[in-house]
Amino acid sequence: MATIAELLATSLDALKKLQQNGDFMIVKSGELSPTHIKRLVANNFLKPVIKGWYVVTDPKTLPGDSTAWYASFWNFVVRYAKERYGNDWCLSAEQSLAIYTGSSIVPMQVLIRAPKGNDNAVQLIPPTSIFNLRAELPSVIDSSNQYGLNLYSLAEAIIVATPSMYSNDPLTMRTALAMVSDVSAILKILADTGQPYRAGRVAGAFRNIGKADFADEIMNTMKRIGYDVREDDPFTEVLDVSLSTSPYATRIKLMWQNMREDVLNNFSRTKSNLSPKKFLEQMEAQYKLDAYHSLSIEGYRVTDEVISKVKSGDWKPDSTDVDSKNALAARGYWQAFQSVKKSVSDILIKKEDAADVLKRDLSTWHSEMFMPCVTAGIIKPSDIVGYRSNQVYIRNSMHTPLNPDALRDAMDALFELLNSESDSGVRAVLGHFVFTYIHPYVDGNGRAGRFLMNIMLASGGYDWLIIPVERRDEYLFALEKASVENEIVPFAKFLSNF
Repeated sequence: MATIAELLATSLDALKKLQQNGDFMIVKSGELSPTHIKRLVANNFLKPVIKGWYVVTDPKTLPGDSTAWYASFWNFVVRYAKERYGNDWCLSAEQSLAIYTGSSIVPMQVLIRAPKGNDNAVQLIPPTSIFNLRAELPSVIDSSNQYGLNLYSLAEAIIVATPSMYSNDPLTMRTALAMVSDVSAILKILADTGQPYRAGRVAGAFRNIGKADFADEIMNTMKRIGYDVREDDPFTEVLDVSLSTSPYATRIKLMWQNMREDVLNNFSRTKSNLSPKKFLEQMEAQYKLDAYHSLSIEGYRVTDEVISKVKSGDWKPDSTDVDSKNALAARGYWQAFQSVKKSVSDILIKKEDAADVLKRDLSTWHSEMFMPCVTAGIIKPSDIVGYRSNQVYIRNSMHTPLNPDALRDAMDALFELLNSESDSGVRAVLGHFVFTYIHPYVDGNGRAGRFLMNIMLASGGYDWLIIPVERRDEYLFALEKASVENEIVPFAKFLSNF
């Protein structure tokens, strides 16, 4: 008779074959036998989403861990909608625009439009749900997005957008409007369907973001056809921001613009204005404490003994510590710290601009951080070259870092913003936040983000800032608040309290 372990292994083998042949994270009843599903659920390899649907999980994660669910959320939505409606469904205009404009937030509730919808909500893994709205579909459905979701076309979604969408989420609306390089697609829909009120609103929105030629073309064309159109600006303010056709660059620029005043009003650290020599001496003296807390925040448990061994040069990649991820992380942090110290020296002594130094040295900091893993043969040299080439997720976060294709545009926008920003506090707070929001690397983003924050602080006469591991939850909560709700005040205040 097979043992319990052997039976579980049989079920895991069935799950492995299913993942190889199709979906990696979502399992529907019928794809595995009831016995396999019951066994995998009992051992925390599967977690129920709704009746008959499951998400693959890691049994080693803590109860309540939502990472696997958030990582597979949109995949589930597509499969659920197709199972229920075939291809006769789409997301709302608002959520279509969020996807187009690079929003990477898992929404609390997804609204699915379908002629056969029942106007009822379906509770998923908390706090998420789906609302099945009985509604007609748009004239064109676009599924050419990274998730394969059925969406409104960009043009029709902009037209359908209500005044409340402009007031509730102006960032998404401005980003969507900036993506339009040719207004003809919008004009064709307006010309065929009339909609003078919507035409006036779209024209006013384009004029607000600086596309007066588009606004004029809409107004003149609609009037020429015979419609009485009155232009109406749906935004409550005009922002002077250089917009881009890249939704990721535009979104980041608008976030910075929206958050900047809040940082100026709430970041209140006292400047020490140490001499360059004194600052570098202080920085070196704080290395041990900095390494302990920064590595501990990332989940590495590093002892004082290991840190001292690394600092003295006694640790070697071929020593008995070679297989210890903690020791490798400590060695990498020490190497990166030396590189950052040189960057700070260039800023304070050579008077180089901190944004220019960051752009030049960031890749060096990151590669030094993981060079011990290369030396030990754990990762390939190519793994520490350039930005990541695959999707990553942040544990328990409803914010999904940008997809790999977006990284270059987003990072270029960040460097541009840092270069044009005059206030070192804003550079530090928003630089750290936006960098971790983008998450350009597979690993090391938190450590690199804190280095970025500190060189910006150093450039403005502030002391080196160490975030204690004891306040890790508060730190991550503040970053999550900024990422998901565009609320930067908690993070600015948090960084002021050390």
